Amino acid sequence: MTPDRTTKALLLAITLGLCPNVATSLAQTPAAQYRVKMEFNARVPMRDGVTLSADIYRPDTAGRFPVIVVRTPYDNGTAANLITGKRWAARGFVYLVQDVRGRGDSDGEFYPLVNEAKDGYDTIEWAAAQPWSNGKVGTTGGSYLGWTQVLAATLKPPALAAMVPIVTPTDPDLNFPMQMGAISPSTVSWLAYIDGKTLQDITQFDLFGAYSTLPLRDADQALGRRFKAWRDWLDHPARDAYWEPQRYQRKILDYAIPSLHVSGWYDDVLLGTLQNFTNLTGPDAAPAVRPLQRLIIGPWGHGVNRGTRLGDIDFGPGAVIDLEGIQARWFNRWLRAEQNGVEQDAPVRIFVMGENLWRNEREWPLARTRYTKYYLHSGGRANSLYGDGRLDTIPPGREPADRFQYDPMNAPPFITDASFSQVGGPDDYRSVERRDDILVYTTAPFTEPVEVCGPLTVHLVAASSAKDTDWATKILDVHPDGFAQRLNDGLVRARYYQDATKAQFLVPGQSESYDIDNWATCQLFGRGHRLRLEVLSSAFPKWDRNLNTGGPLGDETKSIVADQTVHHGRGTESWVTIPIVPRPR
Repeated sequence: MTPDRTTKALLLAITLGLCPNVATSLAQTPAAQYRVKMEFNARVPMRDGVTLSADIYRPDTAGRFPVIVVRTPYDNGTAANLITGKRWAARGFVYLVQDVRGRGDSDGEFYPLVNEAKDGYDTIEWAAAQPWSNGKVGTTGGSYLGWTQVLAATLKPPALAAMVPIVTPTDPDLNFPMQMGAISPSTVSWLAYIDGKTLQDITQFDLFGAYSTLPLRDADQALGRRFKAWRDWLDHPARDAYWEPQRYQRKILDYAIPSLHVSGWYDDVLLGTLQNFTNLTGPDAAPAVRPLQRLIIGPWGHGVNRGTRLGDIDFGPGAVIDLEGIQARWFNRWLRAEQNGVEQDAPVRIFVMGENLWRNEREWPLARTRYTKYYLHSGGRANSLYGDGRLDTIPPGREPADRFQYDPMNAPPFITDASFSQVGGPDDYRSVERRDDILVYTTAPFTEPVEVCGPLTVHLVAASSAKDTDWATKILDVHPDGFAQRLNDGLVRARYYQDATKAQFLVPGQSESYDIDNWATCQLFGRGHRLRLEVLSSAFPKWDRNLNTGGPLGDETKSIVADQTVHHGRGTESWVTIPIVPRPR
């Protein structure tokens, strides 16, 4: 039996994490309190005269109720939105899910991000003014739906009283779609998926083939399309004026909106959630903002709370939580003034992988963390899993450098599915680590459990024969049976490392120091486990291949092979900083 269009849309929404916790909430949601009234394709006017389409679910009774606004490019009329909207209305909320400008039944032209601040503001204020509204509005949603929330917040709509930004990307030039000169090729498949007014079937395309297109600018044509946004991104690899209207993080530091930030350790835009929470609880935020932030990070990918397994790893029955119930408690407090104790909750709730338990914390990063340097060592042959690369806490003496060749046309693969919906996971990298163009450094087995929980950074002293290249690192937990579980990774593009606003090319053969952000993890290394670091020059197709020529990014068709050198001797130490959290005895 072939699923109908509605069923396909629901399955797709769950798969992509666009409707978080659908399956779980159905089982855990309490009995309905209200009958539900539904209104479809309500027209919401924007300040420039364009009208956007909203489906509205509300209690079918007289009265004024708090409003939850969700703004999506993924079609507001899906079965997933119908189910979710009816559940929220039964709880006593108005649930308004809107097609963003140019998508679905909304008028106007879609271009990622640029209209979301003004359109979000106008939608929130319109909702607050309706006769069924109590004047308080909350927002929720994941991924792009998180972006729509925080961008609207930059304009400070008076009615916005609470947010739940889930797996929200950071500023768009810092990770998705662009990370300081490196672009994520899978964004072209995302653009294809949301091309036109309705969702597109891209399953029949050779997505990996599109990502390999040279020049990369023509990757959209490999999918039968031509995207202005894709080409604009490639035209603006540096942090310049193009990106400024789309950036939000510095603009919300003085906006005291209670915000529940949610992500997963394997969310491929985890950086945004971490930055948002640390920025809004840090010294740059206004004092009134800091106490209103909460953070939840689970053992999930970009589709949060989907199940107990991710890849080959089962995180146990506690991995799935009642996320909708948690959101309801959040909104009841801030939209209804219900005194339910939210303010007394721990600011941070994190899942410790390996131990597979949830834990409450007072801050992020954890104040009791012991940041420990593990130095790179070798006899000059750290190439591959079978080389002599080591990690330990003893600073090096005189040691020979390690060398490898990076050929962009034969780049070591980053393990991932082709779809943009989840980039990487807790994958086993043993098969990739057989290559000589990967340097592998590993500790001795731990004799006692070691908790690694916090930010991960790699300090690398390295040189290249090319005028531009990439340096990529990956941190892994090696199980006693050899399973090499990726925890997280990072990449820098050399030409933009010193200054994100303009290219500065390398002097071939001259050593430079790089500090590479590998984001964060929270993993208990069991007895007999080992810590591993990979050093290489690509993470394709998570990031586009650096062709080593120094030519215009996106327009190059030729590549050169680069001779890469990693130093780790006395005076040129390289290391990985590991956040070790003391275990209770």
